[in-house]
Amino acid sequence: AALLRKALPSEQIYAVHIDNGFMRKNESQEVIQSLDALGIQVHLESAGKEFAMGHTFLDNGIRTPLLCTTTDPEMKRKIIGDTFVAIADRVIHKLNLDKDNVILCQGTLRPDLIESASHLATKGGLASVIKTHHNDTALIRHMRQEGKVVEPLKDFHKDEVRALGRSLGLSEHLTQRHPFPGPGLAIRVICAHMPHVDTDFGETEVLAKLVVQYKHLLARKHALLNRIENNTSERDRELLIEATATKYNATLLPIRTVGVQGDARSYNYCVGISCAQDPNWEHLKFFARIIPQVCHSVNRIVFIFGPLVQFPVHEITNTQLCPMVVSTVRQADYLANQVLASAGLTNSISQMPVVLVPVHLDRSPLKTVPSCARAIALRPFLTDDFMTGEPALPGKDIPLEVVHKMVSEVLTVNGISRVFYDITTKPPGTTEWE
Repeated sequence: AALLRKALPSEQIYAVHIDNGFMRKNESQEVIQSLDALGIQVHLESAGKEFAMGHTFLDNGIRTPLLCTTTDPEMKRKIIGDTFVAIADRVIHKLNLDKDNVILCQGTLRPDLIESASHLATKGGLASVIKTHHNDTALIRHMRQEGKVVEPLKDFHKDEVRALGRSLGLSEHLTQRHPFPGPGLAIRVICAHMPHVDTDFGETEVLAKLVVQYKHLLARKHALLNRIENNTSERDRELLIEATATKYNATLLPIRTVGVQGDARSYNYCVGISCAQDPNWEHLKFFARIIPQVCHSVNRIVFIFGPLVQFPVHEITNTQLCPMVVSTVRQADYLANQVLASAGLTNSISQMPVVLVPVHLDRSPLKTVPSCARAIALRPFLTDDFMTGEPALPGKDIPLEVVHKMVSEVLTVNGISRVFYDITTKPPGTTEWE
């Protein structure tokens, strides 16, 4: 928007903010106020219901389900991207503009094109799609071919865009804001109707437990120890003996999250680690490296706050993009980020996705208690370019008291039973879970 203001006469610029219903708390108001401060008038188009009931057509001509019932993350992204274009067309008509003389300007960045395997960023467009960005769907690509899209930031990474914003005179409040995905909170809700329990579920959970209980199970000469030996170095195994002197447990969660493994997209299990006492976060980070090496169908590791998880998790809480679910993750996101901001740490963390996870822990398999609660995952993340990165470790990159304050605040949200802390590097886990 700031570049357009410098490059074009104001009468040639129509700034439209489309609220897709998946924005953060007070996000739309802040967007309008920020652009108003730059002298740019913004037309707000509230379209939450249209996005929720939106659909699109896949490359094979099949119509997708409605967004509000969709669980596949790629499909969610494509529906949102195409619905965005449809609503932009409606706004063009509402403003009495000549569609043939209108060009869509959007803030596509280099990582968006790389992860979407666009030919603009990869040779021949033959790279693996990590995730389809809403600004690089098939419909957007068709509009590019027709010369209907301009993307002045497409050759820049996020750190370079921040530098560009500063050079344009934008405030630090704007340039240092945490990135927020175009699909919004829709991809920060892990939607599922059924648990993901594949044929490898049981073995994968046993292997994850072997890693975090290595010292104990080594003495018992467990039958699957060779799987650890074949996928780790001698030094790794020495460190495992040291790290597993503390009592940890690993719980395989019957969900899938998006990751990147071997330069390709993965859609695999998440492992939760719990502890009977305060954990050693360096040990947890070490586990997060070893487990995906040993368990190739795992791409994300989280620490589970609270007591040691006693029971396996084989069910999920049915979750889709209904208003109550979106309100839950929105409130959790707001509370966690308020704690971070109050501690003056917003600029110290590159990004902090807050994700709703459809698992209800602490349910005894001997009781007929339905799976009805959910968990929230915090993902404080450190990176220079958002192509690779590290988790912000409590006690090192972020004070422990701040983390515990975030956890206690999030637990006040109705329907949340546990809080997770994502300790996965990128790769194998992407910054976002979807």
